Amino acid sequence: MAFALNTERLRLREFTAADAPYLLRQLNEPSFIENIADRGVRTLDQAGTYLEAGPMASYRQHGFGFWAVTGQSSGEILGMCGLVKRDTLPEPDLGYAFLPEHVGQGYALEACRASLRAARDIFHLPALMAIVNDGNTASRRLLEKLGFGFQGMTALMPDTPELCLYRIELTEHTAC
Repeated sequence: MAFALNTERLRLREFTAADAPYLLRQLNEPSFIENIADRGVRTLDQAGTYLEAGPMASYRQHGFGFWAVTGQSSGEILGMCGLVKRDTLPEPDLGYAFLPEHVGQGYALEACRASLRAARDIFHLPALMAIVNDGNTASRRLLEKLGFGFQGMTALMPDTPELCLYRIELTEHTAC
């Protein structure tokens, strides 16, 4: 692995092609489709293509991307978390998704804090953004707990629903 972060309970590592079965399941979870989007990935081959064109391409281009979040002891993929540079936002954004059986255990907070530290200390990013559906109150609360401030509503592309836009300045005083 070229890049990995460790926390007390988790390891965030780069995705590999072998992670396609996890990604196929995650992208087709009803909670993912409802709160993030339907990516149209329905086969293992499509999941492999998504990994190559998404996270793995981002590692090559930016040095960061979505990382697989695994249990420190089990190695099982619990979810994904990381940094994304979208053409439609002026700064990279923080994103995450976890399989339903791993929600509500504090993994998202732990993984997001590790991602914030990496953004600040490794990638030297001055700020991060985050986008979330207005009705996703759990994610909105998490972003606010991390120190993100609500900036307003925005649509990433014309004729798409507006999303809540958050932002955080990353300084040596940012609590991560």
